[in-house]
Amino acid sequence: MEGTAPLAQTSTMIDLSLIDWLILLIFIGFIVGMGFYLKKFTRNDEDFFLAGRRNSMWVAGIAFMSANMGAMEVIGYAGNAMKYGIHCAHFYLIGAIPAMVFLGVFMMPFYYSGRIKSIPGYLKERFDEKTRVLNAFIFSIMMVLVSGISLYLLAMIMEAMLGWPWHVSVWVAAALVALYVSMAGLISAIFTEVVQFFLIWAGILILPVLGFIEISPAEVWQGLENISWGHVHLWASTGDPGLNPMQMTWMGMIFGMGMTIAFGYWTTDFLIIQRAFSARDLRSARMTPIIGTYFKMLLGLVVVSIGIITLVLMQDEGTGMRALLTNAAGEIQYDKALPIMMSRYFPAGMIGLGITAIVAMLMAGQAGNMSAFTAVWTYDIYHAVFKKDATPPQLLRMGRKATIAGLGLAVAGAYIARSMPTVIDYLQAIASMVLAPGVAIILLGMFWKRLTPDGAFWGMLIGCLASFGMFMMQQLNIVEPAFFTPVDGAGFMAANFWRGLWAWMIAGGLGILISFFTTPRSDEELRGLVWSLTERKREEGLVWYRTVGFWATVTMVLFFIINILLW
Repeated sequence: MEGTAPLAQTSTMIDLSLIDWLILLIFIGFIVGMGFYLKKFTRNDEDFFLAGRRNSMWVAGIAFMSANMGAMEVIGYAGNAMKYGIHCAHFYLIGAIPAMVFLGVFMMPFYYSGRIKSIPGYLKERFDEKTRVLNAFIFSIMMVLVSGISLYLLAMIMEAMLGWPWHVSVWVAAALVALYVSMAGLISAIFTEVVQFFLIWAGILILPVLGFIEISPAEVWQGLENISWGHVHLWASTGDPGLNPMQMTWMGMIFGMGMTIAFGYWTTDFLIIQRAFSARDLRSARMTPIIGTYFKMLLGLVVVSIGIITLVLMQDEGTGMRALLTNAAGEIQYDKALPIMMSRYFPAGMIGLGITAIVAMLMAGQAGNMSAFTAVWTYDIYHAVFKKDATPPQLLRMGRKATIAGLGLAVAGAYIARSMPTVIDYLQAIASMVLAPGVAIILLGMFWKRLTPDGAFWGMLIGCLASFGMFMMQQLNIVEPAFFTPVDGAGFMAANFWRGLWAWMIAGGLGILISFFTTPRSDEELRGLVWSLTERKREEGLVWYRTVGFWATVTMVLFFIINILLW
């Protein structure tokens, strides 16, 4: 399997015209200016951390999806589609849709109805303070690492496309995000995400169209089949991991990616769920992830198409794509797929729009990361541990200070990201260490009232430590990635899924075992926090085609149709 050298170490350049520069600079100035303007709407801590809970389901839904549509999503998965072919679509299907529907239908009533301000806040109510602080601390570390990926990508793009030094780009990006997010918090982040949402579609939607004009869909499909049979099938090649480029079996795909990492991300990652928290009522909050499923499937079509077109074009020496995507050591640089396709098809003006879309992705991603980080740090660590009597103005000031500090730590995270194989490989590794153990405890806690605070705390802690230990053994070359999988010769990505599954089982198993020897909380304390002790409210006064259940069903029907068509 080819390695992926950091793009930031290349010297690839794209000359920008005056109009390209104007588009980019106008966007940056507009976003920073809006941060100052929105500050006047940020009067208290709820405005800063939850946008005042004033958003409609469409605004919340777009922000929910936009928080996921960062540069690591679009650039990273375009590169992964080039690396894995149609198999990359799993990240948009089994790796997203069931978990998003589950969040809207089953979990959002727990999260939203009690006006809980964060996921650790739910854990405090369901279990105890120590479980809340543990989860908040783990989540804060994850946000710093994920923010580091975003900063790394922005520096990579600036050096490769604009010629700016990588180290300078990291600090410039951090300063810009700090400037406007510290002004208005989640309001700034959501505004940027809504703007970014439309810029992304304007900047990348045309790319696969232009690609399919140059090389027809039939030719792309044939080109993938010529590379390998496994590149064109979602499930048919997963019976034997040797037949698919991801080296995954169907069991690892369903349980490792789908049940463990995907549910961990979509149902417990506060970065995403915070957008639903900003909705104005429970129905809007429940519809937020359901609306997001349709954009997620469309985004998958666009991003995967970009990657597989790039892969097929690279096989033809006459296109010159191989030279552009290969470094001096002969290694394929998968994360260059999107910018190289932009440079191939976009004229002056469109290049500026494309770069602006990438910068918007990075800035919105960083804004989302930091708004989630500051909310969890301020409410669930600072307020819970260090200053329990903090007033709303003090919480607001701490949130702004935490934004600056978090971005400083994210710069250090960028240097870690720079040393990893690809951003998506690294992102899934982080998820296996942080999200997988957490979702095991949260789901058990929501649907099994016997899970005790001690069971939750020790299950989550040991599950995270076990997954981190397995990852470090792999990184230090003590064992091969395949050591944790039932597949000989499995690579980095397959190891992520299986490591996540092991962490999920360790956390859940220990949580159950310890709960049988410790005291659970009473039914009265758990009312409204556990499924069996929560009153389910019917959506009164709504026609059937406006209910959450109807749109969730439509989503799942589309999900199964796509999986069958790409079988």
